[in-house]
Amino acid sequence: MVLLFMAPWIIGFLAFIMYPMFASLYYSFTKYNLLQPPQWAGLFNYRYMFAHDSNFWLSVRNTIWIVVFGTPIQILFAIVTAVTLTRVRRGAGAYRTIFFMPTMVPTVAAALGFLFLLDPAGPIDTILRLLHLPQPLWFSSAQWAKPSLVGLGLWGVGDTMIIFLAALLDVPKQLYEAADIEGAGAWRKFRSITLPMISPVIFFSVVMGVIGGFQYFTEAYVVSGGGQSLGEPQGSLLFYSTWLYQQGFQYTNMGYASALAWLLFVVVMICTAILIRTSNRWVFYQGGFR
Repeated sequence: MVLLFMAPWIIGFLAFIMYPMFASLYYSFTKYNLLQPPQWAGLFNYRYMFAHDSNFWLSVRNTIWIVVFGTPIQILFAIVTAVTLTRVRRGAGAYRTIFFMPTMVPTVAAALGFLFLLDPAGPIDTILRLLHLPQPLWFSSAQWAKPSLVGLGLWGVGDTMIIFLAALLDVPKQLYEAADIEGAGAWRKFRSITLPMISPVIFFSVVMGVIGGFQYFTEAYVVSGGGQSLGEPQGSLLFYSTWLYQQGFQYTNMGYASALAWLLFVVVMICTAILIRTSNRWVFYQGGFR
């Protein structure tokens, strides 16, 4: 009876998760273009990836950039926003709603909105021009394209902010009262009480941010125009998932795309394992460090 009730989930898991995973692992060792049967190629895809594919290394550099810079900036901005909202006395619910609402906007719509705002002839550069300030080319410039994506990410940081806000409101008030008695200042209380108490949430946000950063795709796809211009300008928006998508769905190199996907899986698993392994040094739980 138990297996009967579990059967739909088991069948769905085997058909839509396990089988595609193992099939893609097999395809990663083949030359496969969807139109002809896969031909066994051994480690050819992996050797070509590391030795001959210059776009692979470009996409790796861009992806590491977004992970190293984008993820910490978004987490820091979410913490600062959450701390600010805990100090609001009147209209706190309205302010929290305003900060959270951007996360309700679909990612594609948000990217298109920022394309309009950051267009060289758009409103932001127009205002900067009126103020006689430099007008960056934003998404049209290889220098400013990735920082502009980080700005786009900050606009939609409300979901992370809500998690930090809940963690901040859960910090025991008596800890701050004891610190006040000892004469601790605002910074000392934040560093010695607030940060340790919300460190499990920081850890969760870092893990999810790193995983999401390695799979960064939608925003880069939209702002670079898609199609043959994917990754422009000058390859600055060519991320790992973008290159994987091009290989698999534009060039139909399914074997090579499968190899790229499995390498991504291994790298994400290693990074996640490292974060979990080192978390006992800086993540504090109310029962102590783990």
